[in-house]
Amino acid sequence: MKTSEPFVFSSGVIGYPIVFVLLIWIVFWVEIRFGFDFNYLGVRPRTLEGLRGVILSPFIHSDIKHLFNNSIPLFVLSMALFYFYRGIAWQILLFGILLAGLFTWGIGRPSNHIGASGVIYLLASFLFFKGIISSYYRLIALSFIVVFLYGGMLWFVVPVDPGISWEGHLSGLLVGLAFAFIYKQRIVKPPKYEWEKPDYNQDDDPFMRHFDDNGNFVESLPETESLEDDTEEESPATGYRYFYKKSEEK
Repeated sequence: MKTSEPFVFSSGVIGYPIVFVLLIWIVFWVEIRFGFDFNYLGVRPRTLEGLRGVILSPFIHSDIKHLFNNSIPLFVLSMALFYFYRGIAWQILLFGILLAGLFTWGIGRPSNHIGASGVIYLLASFLFFKGIISSYYRLIALSFIVVFLYGGMLWFVVPVDPGISWEGHLSGLLVGLAFAFIYKQRIVKPPKYEWEKPDYNQDDDPFMRHFDDNGNFVESLPETESLEDDTEEESPATGYRYFYKKSEEK
């Protein structure tokens, strides 16, 4: 059953992120268990075979540290996406992976770019910028939480470490920012109070009746109910009878 509530917790809020994270762990387990090396399936910039990495690279990681560092933020941010933006969550995730991968393919160094960090930057960027421009206090609070938890990631969108794909990070950041404006109208609207509605009438507001035109408080008298008849009907008199019975006990 569909609900009109903007934020509803469902099994998918946790279920989808768990499946996503579980898949990348399964891929890594297959590599370790059977001795495979899937690094060649990453994004190889400006090569035809490197295009397959646009889809496959988020599921491939170099070592357990790389995998662990990506798993927690990927789970937290994707869970926030499915809870606060459930109507567009799949579009953001799928199109974001595609566009961020293509952007990395276009600007990246000639190397194999692997890992889900580009997706993490995509989600963090979208959640932050969308919350800021939404003017909705819950989404703005989410933006501050994202900055508090993952604001330090901003340093890695520049080439500070040759072993890190800063191109993938930058690509995810820019795609998330673009989606924040592209999906500007596809978000929940801030609730309107009674006085913000177009049909609001101040004279019908019980609270505003306590103030005069100058803003002074006026104690209103309680309203009395009118009677249909000017005279009240007299209720019939009630009589009581007492009987005295002498006790036979002596």
